[in-house]
Amino acid sequence: MSATTEELTPEQRVDALATLVNDALRLLAKSDLTLEEGCRIGARAWWLARPVSPGAANRLNATLHRLSKTTNPTEVPMPQTDQILDVRSEPPARRHELIFDTYHDLRPGEGFVLVNDHDPKPLWYQFEAEHTGAYSWDYLEQGPEVWRVRIGRPAA
Repeated sequence: MSATTEELTPEQRVDALATLVNDALRLLAKSDLTLEEGCRIGARAWWLARPVSPGAANRLNATLHRLSKTTNPTEVPMPQTDQILDVRSEPPARRHELIFDTYHDLRPGEGFVLVNDHDPKPLWYQFEAEHTGAYSWDYLEQGPEVWRVRIGRPAA
């Protein structure tokens, strides 16, 4: 970058940081270090970038999707009373916004079933970064064409 750090706006700083984190995560994927920890770092960077630089946050989200792998999650029976949020027809850039809006609208003890066309593991990392200990995540169905995950807000 040709500008000094004093000449950068906050948005430019976040954009540069997101580029650095993306590069580091790609290197991590080729190393012997654990991908799980790399994804947690990426999700934390996404959380920090999101309010200041949505474009940088979207790039970090895309990197999380590329790096994420299923780690043999356990399936549970699908609840019959939860709202269904099917994001398969939504543009990828809009999906996480809809999911987080739905989560924020939940009252304690409520949940919804996310229906997606790929494993939403990157979203799990983002929930871990933003809502540690304040959500539940249960796989109901694990592909290969449809994934269903119950996301809930624990009772108070």
